[in-house]
Amino acid sequence: MKTAIITGASAGLGLQFVSQLEHNFPEISEVWLIARSKDKLTKASKLLNKAHGRVVPLDLSCEEDLDKFGKMLYEEKPEVILLVNNAGCGYLANVGETDYRMQTGMVDLNIKALTAVTNLCIPYIIRGGRIINVSSIASFCPNPRMTVYSASKSYVSAFSRGIGEELKGRGIKVTAVCSGPMSTGFLDIAGIRGNSKTFDILPFCAPEKVVAGSYKASKKGHSVYTPRVFFKFYRVVAKILPQSLMVKFTKT
Repeated sequence: MKTAIITGASAGLGLQFVSQLEHNFPEISEVWLIARSKDKLTKASKLLNKAHGRVVPLDLSCEEDLDKFGKMLYEEKPEVILLVNNAGCGYLANVGETDYRMQTGMVDLNIKALTAVTNLCIPYIIRGGRIINVSSIASFCPNPRMTVYSASKSYVSAFSRGIGEELKGRGIKVTAVCSGPMSTGFLDIAGIRGNSKTFDILPFCAPEKVVAGSYKASKKGHSVYTPRVFFKFYRVVAKILPQSLMVKFTKT
């Protein structure tokens, strides 16, 4: 039974990953949908047609729940053909001006949980399998006022490159998705909407197009996927110019 595992599957970009899954991976017969809310995951599972949606309510920032996930994998030994690490969070705030838990919470979910889930899943990913890690254009350069978030996404992109090389021998491809801002609940939760002049002028990405492009890039074996010409250009510029200069223009 070919299995897909999608984290952060209950809302936003995660719902698009669920709804477009069967079109891109028709061989998948079961999908493990992971997020904290059982009710929202149940609704998300109804987006699937033929594949069975398995609701797995877990808080991936909690080590106890990560252990539960690891136990599930060990007991069921699924043939994983796709892992989508979509769970993540971000907040707009200067370091030192908020509760430290807000900052470390991003580290726990964006870095620790993603690393743990990937580490736990890799032994069960079959040859020809795919890993999609949702990163961000924030990974290209530090973003003041979202310093921890951008640093965490830099980790995601670097981590994706590294394990992509490690898994070549097993025929497993890894893609980091580096999108610009999207009209999802992320902007409101992060406190960005209406509070950032930078976000007010940036072109937005359509979630459905980001996911369609992500699946396409993954199937082609691309290591990085960045939608829209504007952000592709930004990615190149961020590699050329010194970060000491770039951070003056990337403040959110």
